[in-house]
Amino acid sequence: MNSQIQNVLENIEKVMIGKREVAELSIVAMLARGHVLLEDVPGVGKTMMVRALAKSCDAQFKRIQFTPDLLPSDVVGVSIYNPKTLEFEFRPGPIMGDVILADEINRTSPKTQSALLEGMEEASVTIDGKTLTINQPFFVMATQNPIEHEGTYPLPEAQLDRFLLKIKMGYPTRGQEVEILRRAEHGKPIEKIEAVLTVAQLIELQELVQGVYVEDSVKNYMVELATQTRENNYVHLGVSPRATIALMKASQAYAFIKGRSYVTPDDVQYLVPFVFSHRLVLKPDARYDNVAAEEIIERIIANTPVPTKRFAEQ
Repeated sequence: MNSQIQNVLENIEKVMIGKREVAELSIVAMLARGHVLLEDVPGVGKTMMVRALAKSCDAQFKRIQFTPDLLPSDVVGVSIYNPKTLEFEFRPGPIMGDVILADEINRTSPKTQSALLEGMEEASVTIDGKTLTINQPFFVMATQNPIEHEGTYPLPEAQLDRFLLKIKMGYPTRGQEVEILRRAEHGKPIEKIEAVLTVAQLIELQELVQGVYVEDSVKNYMVELATQTRENNYVHLGVSPRATIALMKASQAYAFIKGRSYVTPDDVQYLVPFVFSHRLVLKPDARYDNVAAEEIIERIIANTPVPTKRFAEQ
């Protein structure tokens, strides 16, 4: 594994117990310059994960608490008239940060949710007809509660498509929960960790990820997996080419984390459920037959021929 990434993971594990996979996938998204939708019940550490990741990378952390009365200007910023200078001055919103926590994103209106769209896709925001570029690195991790639906607004497909990965935290084991209590007994562990990576180093790693080699047979494999989602009998709307690009970018980042300069089919298979599942629009038949998107993806992976090239010899 890449030594710098290993340091970040070990740092996060000082705060998060038993969530190495979630931490690793979050770093994958960050290195691929994508964003994460973190879905799970309250209290399992979603917010703490984002804070630990930001602190480990010495990144500027901003938090947006989404509520029904939140306005788009509360996210992107607003121009305010200054009577002394007789000019409007732009006051940036919390989206102008390095690591953004969009907490309970499904609790706000679609209008405010859409305020994140341009920033997540283009790394820029348009205010009063002017387009402002968001500095890099720029990483959004949004959280939502899948259980409580009262007073929530489901994310539209267009916004779900902007998230590179969708991850679930899950409950800790009994032993892990006891360890959580031990660490929290004398204060908050998040306050004790220090940065192990600079923002400049993070940007350098992001650029290195783009150089990870993807063989044509692996690209064809990715496209075939995407095509199968569009032809599945349970799927009303399969994944878009944006999802295929997201799979390739995530695979490059994952291979880089594992210390390789090339992507293997195993990398692709591991990441497909996290990249594709939230992008599928299922038919009513799927709900009637109790078939989830993750199960459909598993069947597609099982039934799609894998490239046979021996990548370990490269």
